[in-house]
Amino acid sequence: MVTAELAACLPILVLVLAVAVSAVSVAGVRVRAQDAAREAARAAARGDPGQARQLAQQAAPGVAVDITTRGDEVVAIARITVHPLASWLPALTVSERAVAAVEPSAASP
Repeated sequence: MVTAELAACLPILVLVLAVAVSAVSVAGVRVRAQDAAREAARAAARGDPGQARQLAQQAAPGVAVDITTRGDEVVAIARITVHPLASWLPALTVSERAVAAVEPSAASP
């Protein structure tokens, strides 16, 4: 009797495990995207956007970074596309944002 119940519940247990593994994977990618956005914003605030993109790539390989300057703030948005379990499943795009104040030495010509 127990074997039949386990056989009936096993697909659901596998599905729950797959969802849990996917959630942990996406959470890890979000942390890497936030690190990349933070590094890019800090480097761009120092006046070096080329170094900002390089640091973002080192923090999260495959990241796409958009850097904008608005007044005395630099905003960096990092986007990473992730396939949680397998490449044939739909992809998710994780986006994180970081803001840094432009440093006075970078603001002056």
